Amino acid sequence: MPELPEVETVARGVDARVRGQRIEEVWFASYRQPFKTPAGRQSRGLEGRVFLQVHRVGKHIVCELSAAKGRTGEAAAQWVVHLGMTGRLLVTRPETPVEKHTHARLRLSGGHELRFVDPRRFGRLEFRDLDREAGFEAPGAEPLTIGREAFAALFRGRRLSIKAALLNQTLLAGVGNIYADESLFRAGIRPRRSAGRLSREELERLRKELARVLRAAIRLGGSSVSDYVDAEGERGFFQLEHCVYQRTGLPCRKCGAAIRRVVEAGRGTHYCSHCQH
Repeated sequence: MPELPEVETVARGVDARVRGQRIEEVWFASYRQPFKTPAGRQSRGLEGRVFLQVHRVGKHIVCELSAAKGRTGEAAAQWVVHLGMTGRLLVTRPETPVEKHTHARLRLSGGHELRFVDPRRFGRLEFRDLDREAGFEAPGAEPLTIGREAFAALFRGRRLSIKAALLNQTLLAGVGNIYADESLFRAGIRPRRSAGRLSREELERLRKELARVLRAAIRLGGSSVSDYVDAEGERGFFQLEHCVYQRTGLPCRKCGAAIRRVVEAGRGTHYCSHCQH
């Protein structure tokens, strides 16, 4: 599943290509799974609106839209995209062949199309009319900007493992398996340690390393370990920088010990028994 850096990369790429363009025509496929809002309501809500901004909120891509037939002013609606396991949001030419698992096509005034492609159909598309409902908000804190005290407070008294806590989207929005493993390695903390028993110094080290890893991954376009590509269909490069994730049995980049794999919080978890305590 795309995590914070991948979603951020896609959102930035889409924003650079569609901002200021009007949605002239909308097409949705017949599968029901991708639609958190019925397809008909989305079509009626989207057509005629202009993209004011596209940005990331947690693991979601939020498209801020003008009032119908409007161009300026505050956002009057939102189109919210969750990529799920295999979803892709692509800006392409109309003549580009339509992939088999395309669920949405938005024809834009600038001559391009915005397409949502999702083979496994775990992604979700939602339309929000801001005159009638609240704007989308992530359930947890933003890991790139959370401060020292607020970060420590998230884990105070919690008995679950620190790996499970990092994956809990109601605590931190956007962190997934890859970046939980990588940040714990860089912070020198074993994934099965109790979140509530970590010292303030350890938590501050983790906070800083988590933000550092996420920012580095964004700079490199995310981690392409499965189906992930950016808004132009290009793969990311941060997988080349992974220290532990999916490196089971390979030597640690710091000490040379073999990377181990366990299952924690229902997820394959990778760590170095020598560097992490």
